[in-house]
Amino acid sequence: MKPKRTILCVDDNEQSLSHRKIMLETRGYRVASFSRGEEALARFTQGGVDLVIADMAMPGLDGPQLIAKIKDLSPHTPAILISSKVRIYDHDSQADVFLTKGMYAPVDLLERVRLLLVRKRGPKRMQQQPRSPQIARQIGAA
Repeated sequence: MKPKRTILCVDDNEQSLSHRKIMLETRGYRVASFSRGEEALARFTQGGVDLVIADMAMPGLDGPQLIAKIKDLSPHTPAILISSKVRIYDHDSQADVFLTKGMYAPVDLLERVRLLLVRKRGPKRMQQQPRSPQIARQIGAA
């Protein structure tokens, strides 16, 4: 069985955070959820986070600031920024994906998560079967 991927979810709206957490956990992901960016950053520095989903507007450390700090620590960690008020071209961010609340279906978020995790992992490499010494000699003689 392959290990579960850990997703860091951050949103100051407890209801949105709860829905996102349940949706991701039912798909087999581990979810570390936080309502403040500072707490999420502290958890991220402990390691083991595969992807970050953050709300844009939060008190204290907001989504774009959190993602910038995470990308400084780990540039290859994928990040999704979600907002109810701002379109992608209205704000500069280091997020890999921007989604507007209410404008995407839950299945769209799940597919974005899956694709970002696949991209982070990279393509599967072909496993070479170990050659027996006899076959290695035959290949070398040819």
